[in-house]
Amino acid sequence: MQFRKIIGQESIKQQLIQTVVENRVSHAQLFLSCDGSGALPMAIAYAQYINCLNKTPEDSCGECSSCRKYERYIHPDLHFSYPFFASKDVKIAVDVLEEWRGMLLEDAYFDMDIWRSKLSAENKQANINIAECHDIIKKLSYKAFEGDTKVLIMWLPEYLDKEGNSLLKIIEEPPANTLFILVANNQEQILSTLLSRTQIVKIPKLDYAIVESYLMQEFGLSENQATEYSFLADGNLIEAKQLVASTQNEHADRFAEWLRMGYGNRVLDMAGFVEQIAGWGRENQKNFLKYGISFMRECSLLISGADELVKLPVSALQTAQKLSKHVLDLSMADAIISELEKAHYHIERNANPKILFLDVSLQLVKIIKFKTLPKGTQYIYN
Repeated sequence: MQFRKIIGQESIKQQLIQTVVENRVSHAQLFLSCDGSGALPMAIAYAQYINCLNKTPEDSCGECSSCRKYERYIHPDLHFSYPFFASKDVKIAVDVLEEWRGMLLEDAYFDMDIWRSKLSAENKQANINIAECHDIIKKLSYKAFEGDTKVLIMWLPEYLDKEGNSLLKIIEEPPANTLFILVANNQEQILSTLLSRTQIVKIPKLDYAIVESYLMQEFGLSENQATEYSFLADGNLIEAKQLVASTQNEHADRFAEWLRMGYGNRVLDMAGFVEQIAGWGRENQKNFLKYGISFMRECSLLISGADELVKLPVSALQTAQKLSKHVLDLSMADAIISELEKAHYHIERNANPKILFLDVSLQLVKIIKFKTLPKGTQYIYN
């Protein structure tokens, strides 16, 4: 993985290259980012650059023996650790290394949901267990085989429980020429003992314009379509690609009509809408709710008078302006966002979509038509 293959993040690339040029590479670093920002590819590109035999001021060469092995993720001094589902056949991360390499070769931009789909999860919880920690210590105790630096990239250290404390000594006093890179999404969920021993590199969300340009170049989308997907993905390249692959993406008109049904107390129409959405499949249902959450947040900005911050595509902006002016107020927008977020949470956990969307529809009527929402409302689903 070369830096040039990573979408955007030019300032972070230059910052990392500069640490190598100036010989001030910290031995333990935490790449902190949101999903879809490219933190994992960035960590791999950084490791490849460090071990490249013919590096340039801009990137690794991509042609030396080290780079060729890095491109296929088979360099003997490149090690990965990641969450997995332990079983009688899977004790440590290396037991699913082929699946991991296959995932990286297919597309290095992925999240936990995509990774889970590649494994046999059953009803197990993913984690990085004590056996994996011991294997990490064992691997890093050996001398480097080929490169100048041994590298361990740990993806999602949030899945380390207290067993992660067994790694503290090797992180604090690593063998010579050893680099740890932790790639995380949530700083609050990382062991504080690990966090205090790393140098944090914050990788921001991708700009809308970068995601939009990528979608137009890679998938041949029109500017309007790329703008809409970029807005919906909110800087998450993974979500943007999923939207392109989805067959149900024209959410703006549907969502606006759903709000109008609530305002008009058109319960029968809502029941028919629920029948339609129940047949979309869970990914499309989740995308619809994500769009609704993003749309309502933009409406909140319009209601608050912060029009210059609104990033809605032109096709949806007029609708949002009308709703914000004639139908919604700020408290209503906040209440709707809360209901949509709860619905998204339950859809991810396999709630019955007909019951869920009918209940949310009735909540919309209460919020928009009657402008009241009972406090402490809770969902109960079959």
